[in-house]
Amino acid sequence: MARGGWVYIMADRYRGTMYVGVTADLAARVHQHRNGAGSDFCRRYGLTRIVWAEHAPDITDAIAHEKRMKRWRREWKFELIERSNPEWRDLFELLA
Repeated sequence: MARGGWVYIMADRYRGTMYVGVTADLAARVHQHRNGAGSDFCRRYGLTRIVWAEHAPDITDAIAHEKRMKRWRREWKFELIERSNPEWRDLFELLA
Protein backbone atom coordinates (compact mmCIF):
# COMPACT_ATOMS: atom_id res chain seq x y z
CA MET A 1 0.00 0.00 0.00
CA ALA A 2 1.38 3.41 -1.00
CA ARG A 3 1.70 6.02 1.69
CA GLY A 4 0.56 9.60 1.47
CA GLY A 5 2.43 12.53 0.05
CA TRP A 6 2.56 16.29 -0.12
CA VAL A 7 2.54 18.71 -3.04
CA TYR A 8 4.10 22.02 -2.03
CA ILE A 9 5.26 25.37 -3.34
CA MET A 10 8.49 27.09 -2.30
CA ALA A 11 9.09 30.78 -3.07
CA ASP A 12 11.70 33.47 -2.50
CA ARG A 13 9.26 36.36 -1.89
CA TYR A 14 5.72 37.60 -2.54
CA ARG A 15 4.79 36.67 -6.13
CA GLY A 16 8.42 35.86 -6.88
CA THR A 17 10.13 32.74 -8.19
CA MET A 18 8.32 29.51 -7.32
CA TYR A 19 9.14 25.81 -7.19
CA VAL A 20 6.50 23.07 -7.14
CA GLY A 21 7.60 19.83 -5.52
CA VAL A 22 6.32 16.56 -4.07
CA THR A 23 7.49 14.57 -1.05
CA ALA A 24 6.41 11.97 1.48
CA ASP A 25 7.99 13.91 4.38
CA LEU A 26 7.18 17.61 4.07
CA ALA A 27 9.06 18.91 7.13
CA ALA A 28 12.27 17.08 6.19
CA ARG A 29 12.09 18.16 2.54
CA VAL A 30 11.51 21.83 3.36
CA HIS A 31 14.38 21.66 5.84
CA GLN A 32 16.59 20.37 2.99
CA HIS A 33 15.51 23.25 0.73
CA ARG A 34 16.18 25.81 3.46
CA ASN A 35 19.70 24.42 3.94
CA GLY A 36 20.57 24.31 0.23
CA ALA A 37 20.36 20.53 -0.09
CA GLY A 38 16.82 20.22 -1.51
CA SER A 39 17.04 20.99 -5.21
CA ASP A 40 19.45 22.82 -7.47
CA PHE A 41 16.63 25.15 -8.56
CA CYS A 42 15.73 26.19 -4.99
CA ARG A 43 19.38 26.68 -4.10
CA ARG A 44 20.12 28.70 -7.26
CA TYR A 45 17.17 31.07 -6.75
CA GLY A 46 17.18 31.23 -2.94
CA LEU A 47 13.76 29.65 -2.47
CA THR A 48 13.52 29.12 1.29
CA ARG A 49 9.86 29.90 2.05
CA ILE A 50 7.19 27.23 1.94
CA VAL A 51 4.06 29.17 0.98
CA TRP A 52 1.57 26.39 0.16
CA ALA A 53 1.16 22.65 0.75
CA GLU A 54 -1.56 20.06 0.27
CA HIS A 55 -1.63 16.48 1.51
CA ALA A 56 -2.81 13.55 -0.62
CA PRO A 57 -3.61 10.18 0.96
CA ASP A 58 -1.64 8.36 -1.75
CA ILE A 59 1.81 9.43 -2.99
CA THR A 60 0.87 8.56 -6.59
CA ASP A 61 -1.97 11.11 -6.41
CA ALA A 62 0.45 13.72 -5.04
CA ILE A 63 2.90 13.02 -7.88
CA ALA A 64 0.15 13.35 -10.50
CA HIS A 65 -1.03 16.64 -8.94
CA GLU A 66 2.54 18.00 -8.90
CA LYS A 67 2.95 17.17 -12.60
CA ARG A 68 -0.30 18.99 -13.42
CA MET A 69 0.68 22.03 -11.36
CA LYS A 70 4.06 22.30 -13.08
CA ARG A 71 2.12 22.98 -16.29
CA TRP A 72 -0.06 25.68 -14.71
CA ARG A 73 0.29 29.38 -15.49
CA ARG A 74 2.01 31.47 -12.82
CA GLU A 75 -1.19 33.39 -12.15
CA TRP A 76 -3.06 30.15 -11.30
CA LYS A 77 -0.36 29.29 -8.74
CA PHE A 78 -0.60 32.82 -7.29
CA GLU A 79 -4.37 32.39 -6.89
CA LEU A 80 -3.95 28.98 -5.24
CA ILE A 81 -1.41 30.31 -2.73
CA GLU A 82 -3.37 33.47 -1.96
CA ARG A 83 -6.56 31.57 -1.14
CA SER A 84 -4.93 30.16 2.00
CA ASN A 85 -1.86 32.40 2.45
CA PRO A 86 -2.58 35.90 1.07
CA GLU A 87 0.57 37.42 2.64
CA TRP A 88 2.82 34.63 1.33
CA ARG A 89 4.02 33.95 4.88
CA ASP A 90 6.67 31.28 5.38
CA LEU A 91 4.70 28.32 6.78
CA PHE A 92 7.78 26.38 7.94
CA GLU A 93 7.09 26.95 11.65
CA LEU A 94 3.68 25.32 11.24
CA LEU A 95 5.32 22.06 10.11
CA ALA A 96 7.10 21.34 13.40
